Amino acid sequence: MNAATVGLLTGMALGFAAFFGGFWAFLLVAFLGLLGLIIGRMLQGDLDLSDFTRSRDRQ
Repeated sequence: MNAATVGLLTGMALGFAAFFGGFWAFLLVAFLGLLGLIIGRMLQGDLDLSDFTRSRDRQ
């Protein structure tokens, strides 16, 4: 699936959540989508959380 298709499906899911559930449902769907994206990238090997948790002492 290419990036345009994923973007379209994400926009549609957020639109449905906003229309049928209101603002808080929109935020919940957006947050869970972001969480799913982060977990998916970690499982794929594209994202390493140690890059973000490195101490300031090491450079």
